[in-house]
Amino acid sequence: MTIASVYQNDVANYWNAERNPVNLRLGDVSGIYHHHYGVGEVDWSVLDVADDHARDEAVITELHRLENAQARLLLSHLGEIRPEHRLLDAGSGRGGTSIMANSAFGCRVDGVSISQAQVDFANDQAAKHGVADKVRFHLKNMLDTGFEAGGFQAIWNNESTMYVVLDDLFAAHSRLLTRGGRYVTITGCYNDVYGLPCKAVSTINAHYVCDIHPRRDYFRAMAANRLVPVSVIDLTADTIPYWELRQKSSVATGIEEAFLEAYRTGGFQYLLIAADRI
Repeated sequence: MTIASVYQNDVANYWNAERNPVNLRLGDVSGIYHHHYGVGEVDWSVLDVADDHARDEAVITELHRLENAQARLLLSHLGEIRPEHRLLDAGSGRGGTSIMANSAFGCRVDGVSISQAQVDFANDQAAKHGVADKVRFHLKNMLDTGFEAGGFQAIWNNESTMYVVLDDLFAAHSRLLTRGGRYVTITGCYNDVYGLPCKAVSTINAHYVCDIHPRRDYFRAMAANRLVPVSVIDLTADTIPYWELRQKSSVATGIEEAFLEAYRTGGFQYLLIAADRI
């Protein structure tokens, strides 16, 4: 694998060292481990459970339900996927969405990450779920995977585009997608109508060692690389309840207030963008 910059090496080191309970305890609920956030209405009754331990477990289970709902939403926009198709999870984290994709469609899924720790964890999970013959994770740079051109029916980035230059990413995806294939991303982006990133977005960047892009750059870079948007959904209002519940949970990390401030003030948006390769 090629590490193209000092920054990418820093990102790899960050995720190799990351052992955040918010990514592990939620996955322990069902054995599906994610590295993304959640969407949907919250069942606030979980906070009314009298016993402290039972309440904590109920909150964790509810947060996991919301992150699974986010993954299912993304997968529902991949188009018509058949068992003979091949999918790519670009920035695959601990592998949960890839395993869910195989369960939904029965097809082969390849995941790539520049974190050896993530790749090892995800391959172990694929083996535990009995799908290692169909779901495989690779230590690869998503900007230069080495996979064959036109080999994928669909590709997605789930909250991983903020670690790369969008022009480079969409050029790579355009090469890998078959003609008529589908690309989907769910991502946070700053609202360029407001100008430069707000203070809360800068706090998020520093926390995750990332560089959140302005909304307009997604559409500009897609147009330059033969990716035509077919669906754009603003999920900002749908993700705020997740962050409100997480802020009250035992797995809160302290970054929750920055996300809530950024979303509520309009300087930050949570989008789903689906685009076809022409």
